[in-house]
Amino acid sequence: MHFKYVRIQGAELAENTMYAKGVFGMCWQMVQNDTMEEEDADLFKEIDSWFAENLPWPPQCKRQEKVVCFFKTENSEEMMKMIRPALWLLEKYNHPYYVVYTNTPGEIVYEDKYQVAVKVSGKLQIEKVQESWSKEEE
Repeated sequence: MHFKYVRIQGAELAENTMYAKGVFGMCWQMVQNDTMEEEDADLFKEIDSWFAENLPWPPQCKRQEKVVCFFKTENSEEMMKMIRPALWLLEKYNHPYYVVYTNTPGEIVYEDKYQVAVKVSGKLQIEKVQESWSKEEE
């Protein structure tokens, strides 16, 4: 199976989007909360600086619009290589994360060579749990 997009996200929701917080947001939160040791915080800051220099910053993100970003899998090899140490930091501090692959991220409002930014709907939808399809135990 081939997927076009990948996103690394956590279990917590970002306040502005009500969408799963991304890898950079999770790591910055740990830096700001003094969860990381100084050496690890410095490592993450180096990772973040590399991305700031090499990955375009979507204008929608600068304006803190309700968007989330996904890497394009076709061009993400270098990006994923550079993000691995951040994943190691999340693991070191027992911070859960998920690597999500998809072909349908949502309405794309920004695109460059490496990534897309996708509009997040302003409405978080909570649905009832479906009835069980298994037979009840007697």
